Amino acid sequence: MSASAGFTYSGKRFEDTFPDFIQKYGFRDMYSGGFHPYDTREEHWAYWSRYIYINRYMDAPKPVYHKLYDLVKDKDYFVLTTNVDHCFQKTGFDKRRLFYTQGDYGLFQCSRPCHQNTYNNEAVIRKMVKAQGYVIGTDGTLILPEGTAPEMAVPSELVPHCPKCGEPMSMNLRTDHTFVEDEGWHKASERYAQFLHRHQNAKVLFLEAAVGFNTPAIVKYSFWRMTHVWKDAVYVCLNNGEAYAPDEIKKKSICINGDIGEILYQL
Repeated sequence: MSASAGFTYSGKRFEDTFPDFIQKYGFRDMYSGGFHPYDTREEHWAYWSRYIYINRYMDAPKPVYHKLYDLVKDKDYFVLTTNVDHCFQKTGFDKRRLFYTQGDYGLFQCSRPCHQNTYNNEAVIRKMVKAQGYVIGTDGTLILPEGTAPEMAVPSELVPHCPKCGEPMSMNLRTDHTFVEDEGWHKASERYAQFLHRHQNAKVLFLEAAVGFNTPAIVKYSFWRMTHVWKDAVYVCLNNGEAYAPDEIKKKSICINGDIGEILYQL
């Protein structure tokens, strides 16, 4: 869904933001650079600060999320998402009706982790990108002054460390067993469970909005299961190339193949 909104992780957007890293390491997309074992934490955070800034603190170029919000804002909705770019909340979706299961680009956590808290990173991320020579434009875009090359390292004093144990901070992204499920995560999980409990005997539309097969168990498979079990549930899958429903729920499903932004516009 974010890709349809313009948050692509390869192509021009990637090339314009990371030309130095592409030249040095031969990265083909942002994901590749995110998993690279950099020699220093200063270089690691030079890459990640740009990555976080453009995918978390800049607005999506296209109003795909706004189109979805316009369709559901007056309904009794709840959003379950594996996206970590905060687009739902920035668009206006009620925070109390949102459960982002896999973390948030806008949060740091202890890499160990020695405790279960997360920390807002906007201020330090902005400092990091500016320290690399970038100027943040009035529209939020990153601007590199003409004739200059970006620094590929941030100052050591900006490298984040845990305020409790001093270990390096990491992103609050579910990549392994160290992922921190903080108080906000658990409250959102509980609200989602309560929402499901209240609606299991009502008419429910499970709208799967451009979910892929990276982590299908969280949204896709759970929606399939509940559609199959719940008497008055309907499953809708909007996806470009992966619009599908299993045989067990085909009579209760609507699958539309295409770009989700265009589909939502037509709706």
